[in-house]
Amino acid sequence: MDFELSNVGVAFTLTLIAGLSTGIGSAIAFFAKRTNTNFLAISLGFSAGVMVYVSLVEILQEGMAALSRDCGSTAGHWYAILSFFGGILVIMIIDKLVPSFENPHEIRSVESMQEAPQIHNKGLARMGLMSALAIGIHNFPEGIATFTAGLGSPEIAIPLTVAIAIHNIPEGIAVSVPIYYATGNKKKAFILSFLSGLSEPVGAIIAFVMIYFFTGLSESVIGILFSSVAGIMVFISLDELLPAAEKYGKHHQAIMGLVAGMLVMAVSLALFN
Repeated sequence: MDFELSNVGVAFTLTLIAGLSTGIGSAIAFFAKRTNTNFLAISLGFSAGVMVYVSLVEILQEGMAALSRDCGSTAGHWYAILSFFGGILVIMIIDKLVPSFENPHEIRSVESMQEAPQIHNKGLARMGLMSALAIGIHNFPEGIATFTAGLGSPEIAIPLTVAIAIHNIPEGIAVSVPIYYATGNKKKAFILSFLSGLSEPVGAIIAFVMIYFFTGLSESVIGILFSSVAGIMVFISLDELLPAAEKYGKHHQAIMGLVAGMLVMAVSLALFN
């Protein structure tokens, strides 16, 4: 599988944008008067639809094609399947290692920010910092996913970046709220929330190193990476985005967003192809 060097800058820039969108969530928490739950539910469902469709229809297929060229059709398909579920296993382990009370996907609202008493103690401050760390851990594989997809298929890079960015907005709220609870300092909460998204471009750098230092030996590395990324994105969509969408809104709103995301991605791919 050949990659254009010119795509590296675009893919990395899009990954940076997606990662730092946690700052948008933090800004919403500070300046919005209330959470628009209907819009957020549909948006999260939309992100899930984009990520599921592009993972199964485009990214996994790219991985299978690369592995098939290098290992043969039958073996390539099996390796792609193993890599797909291997990616799911990796993100499941990451989720398992993050304590539930510090998990960044706990639903928080703008209203809770406004109602929160500012309690200045080291225990709450530590919990806020651990929340930021948890966001970083979760966002690392997402950075690999965004960069890899953008590098291999530039035509899907922008909608995928939008999907990841929408996904990161509630995470920004989840980081900024506990830090603000602990310190009463909006600036500190915003900066830590903003910086927690930097693990995504770090993931992009790791993906770049893997691709450009190992692809000369075999296309298998690319195929395994693509297939694993597809698994990671599907798991994130089903385990995080859809449940979050339903908690913010209603079941049907989440599903409407899911279908809309799939439709937009399908039409985009058809137009580019």
